[in-house]
Amino acid sequence: MQIYDCVIVGGGPGGVAAGVYAARKKLSTLLITDSFGGQSLVSSDIQNWIGVPSISGYDLGKMLETHVRSFPSLQIKEGDLVKSVTHDVTKNIFTLTTERGDVFFTKTILLTSGSRRKKLNVPGEKQFESKGVYYCSICDAPLFQDKKVVVVGGGNSAFEAIRDLLPYASSITLLHRSEVFRADPVTQEKIRAEQKVSFITNVAIEEIKGNALVENIIYRDLTSNIQTTLSCDGVFVEIGSQPNTEMVVDLIEKNTFGEIMVDHKTQATSLRGIWAAGDVTDMPYKQNNISVGDAIKAVLNIYDFFHSTQ
Repeated sequence: MQIYDCVIVGGGPGGVAAGVYAARKKLSTLLITDSFGGQSLVSSDIQNWIGVPSISGYDLGKMLETHVRSFPSLQIKEGDLVKSVTHDVTKNIFTLTTERGDVFFTKTILLTSGSRRKKLNVPGEKQFESKGVYYCSICDAPLFQDKKVVVVGGGNSAFEAIRDLLPYASSITLLHRSEVFRADPVTQEKIRAEQKVSFITNVAIEEIKGNALVENIIYRDLTSNIQTTLSCDGVFVEIGSQPNTEMVVDLIEKNTFGEIMVDHKTQATSLRGIWAAGDVTDMPYKQNNISVGDAIKAVLNIYDFFHSTQ
């Protein structure tokens, strides 16, 4: 049976960067991913990918794929996801089983499986993704110069989205299901002082509507049950994210949000032989460029791991 030096889980910017560096370091490596590009695939215009002033998520995904496939020594399994990981403590070998039933063996694992944004799951949300519905304010706030924007949520991410939108949007309305916001009091205080920000609480989102682009959002007051249609040009959904860690279950330490805890100097997890990088970790800034750097850091440490143990 073949035992890889490293298996990389995920094909977003972090996973691709890891694949490139692993190939250049001549580590026997397999990269497993359902597709290339990660969450950025839904972005119509990415303006903060360093070195490229503007690129669509689709084009970024193709560019990443082209780069990583330019290394013949790197084996790639596309169109599949890792379902489970087990560890043979005696042999120090990890076994990965995919959803399609394939089984792979490796000495080390790098998890760059990212996270998935929590969705509203209301009519119109999927239809208008990248056509007015967005999930990354840092990425997409510049698209809303002098436009009316709605932010949905009540935690720090929602208030940070408002902060990102303030230099651009003409007005920002925050819609929140509860009457109480979860964001830090200091953050709330700063945002509440902004005149072009308004707050509507105790509401449930019912639908997002429009033609070619988003034109309004419909919400229902949870006390009066009255339904209201609010005109807007865009909706930023900021109700949290779910890290893709199901495959490792209880193998490694996670925080209360389900994010993998790592040593930020090396990206090593609590279990020797597993590293993690990007949005799947407790790294606070969920950004492509940061994921790339952390994944490269992890591969370099994996390379050092082999040289220090042989």
